[in-house]
Parts: sequence; C-alpha cells; structure tokens
Amino acid sequence: MLLNELYELECRLFRKINQHFERRIWNAYFRTVTNVGGAVLEILLVLLLLIFARGHLRLTAVACAISLTASHIIVQVFKKCFPRKRPYLILDDANYPVNALQDNSFPSGHTTAIFSVIIPLILFHPSLSLILLPVGLSVAVSRIFLGLHYPSDVLAGMMLGTITGYICFIKIVLPYAF
Repeated sequence: MLLNELYELECRLFRKINQHFERRIWNAYFRTVTNVGGAVLEILLVLLLLIFARGHLRLTAVACAISLTASHIIVQVFKKCFPRKRPYLILDDANYPVNALQDNSFPSGHTTAIFSVIIPLILFHPSLSLILLPVGLSVAVSRIFLGLHYPSDVLAGMMLGTITGYICFIKIVLPYAF
C-alpha cells in the first residue's frame, strides 16, 4: 500500500517536470545540460584535471577519476540487480526524445557521474559549490524532464555519486591536506 502511494507520488512529480517538454527554451537547455553528466564530458573533464592540475588539486582530480570509475561500476551492477523500465516506456503521457535510451533506469548514470565528480571538487574548494551544485542539479532535473528517469532514479544517483565522491576525497586527498 505504502509503495503504491510512493510510486503515485513519484509519477505525479515526474509528470509535473516532464509536462514542460514542449517548451523550446527549457527543452534546449535540458538537452544541452544533460550531456554534462554524460560519459564523454565527464571523462574529458577528469582527464584535463589529471593532466593540468598540480598539488592538492591533482590529488582531487585522482579522487574524481576513481570516484567516477567506481560509481559507474556500481551503477551498472544496480541496473542489473534492480531492473526498472524507464518512465517513458511505462507512462502513456510521458514526453521523451527520439532515440531515447532503452536500458534500465535505476539509478541515473548521468546524475551519479556528475555528482561523483563535483563532490570532490566542492570538498577541495567549497566556493565551487556556487557553480557546481546548480550544474549537478540541472543534470539531475534534465533526466526527469527528458522522460528518461523517475525522481527516485535521480535521487539514488545523487546519493551514490555524493557518497562515492566523498569517500574518494576523504581517502585520497584528506590524508595529504595537512
């Protein structure tokens, strides 16, 4: 009973965000920002940091790289263990892009990836949160807006990326910070 109520609440929240799909400005924004959480840009960003950063920022880049890798592996395991169809495949009124993803939706890989990289950077330099948190949250919302994930997929991705990023920062950077 409670699970059904939570699912209905989640579907209402999904529809509230996804209903604006036809608004061209929002659609253009979310189609663009969602790529920031994609593999290509995340890997490129981490590689650039690894190549050009020095000192503690370089250690932070190593934490980002390990966090991104570890979280990606965890996402793939979760997608196999908890097969959940994407909302646009289940909900008749869902809006979604042409050639949408067909794999399982739980958890959101894009959201996990962006949070696994921004959290070590924010822990390294907290003022970066003013820029990086809005970007991360935009990627998260974009996944719902585009009809590809339920809100709980995105929330799980945020939590997974945050925890992975935090652990990697604590284990890799913090021991050398003092």
